[in-house]
Amino acid sequence: MNNLNQPLNDTENKTVNKAIWPLVIVIILLVIAIVVAWQFTGEKAKPVVINEPKPVEVIEPEPEKVVEVSEPEIEEAPIAEIIEEEVLPPKEPLPTLDESDAWLKIKLPELTWRKELLALIIDDDMIRRFVVFTDNFSQGTVAYEHSPFVLPSIKFTPQKGDTTQADTQKVLQWNEESSKRFSLYIDLLRSMDSDSLVQWYLEVKPLIDEAYSELGYDDDFTNTLQSAITRVLDMELPKSSMELVQPSVMYKFADPQLEALPDSDKLLLRLGKDNLLVIKSILLELHEKLAKQKNGLN
Repeated sequence: MNNLNQPLNDTENKTVNKAIWPLVIVIILLVIAIVVAWQFTGEKAKPVVINEPKPVEVIEPEPEKVVEVSEPEIEEAPIAEIIEEEVLPPKEPLPTLDESDAWLKIKLPELTWRKELLALIIDDDMIRRFVVFTDNFSQGTVAYEHSPFVLPSIKFTPQKGDTTQADTQKVLQWNEESSKRFSLYIDLLRSMDSDSLVQWYLEVKPLIDEAYSELGYDDDFTNTLQSAITRVLDMELPKSSMELVQPSVMYKFADPQLEALPDSDKLLLRLGKDNLLVIKSILLELHEKLAKQKNGLN
């Protein structure tokens, strides 16, 4: 046996090479057969996906921009119509009817700028006087004892006439100058605002209704007031001169038709033409506003 550490000679090398090559060929064929069999019969191994790390995006800071600050434009918002309910102060409670005079003395100066003319009003039992006088006047009578106003201090004085009637009564002429004694009363009415008067009337109406019920009525007093106003508005001024006679202390109209008029109408005639026209104008405005309030209109 050769020593293992001794190198082979050329003849021995050739012999070894011939023995190795068949073995190499067998191994190669065996590998090819295994590969072919795996392709057709075996499961393919799933490929392993290796997630490569994504490159980190480096964001470079942008250079600072110089921002010009301008005043902001304020858009005008559409103005919405806001309807606010008027907040009214609480109403002052009304006094009792018997204690209403002191309360009215405070309220009446608010109705006129001619406060000195309030001295023409009788300040005793004012509401009852107003109700009783208006009720009588609407029926054609004049309750002088319940008049809301003091009587004029100037007495009526007719002009002397030259004619006499068949019964020897002297005929007197109407003196228009005497009608001026009612001028202050007319000035007082003219100094009062009609809207304020209507509001005042509505405010004290519970007391007015109470006084009206004391007379035995269960009707609305506004109807009576409007009837009294209508009587004034319907009053026609006579076309003829208003001659007078004096059969007794009191003067009478010489014309029987004028003398036959209701006492309320004759009172209006004594006021004089100019004063009556002013009163008609004032009461017409009041009449219309009372009608609107009664019908619920403003």
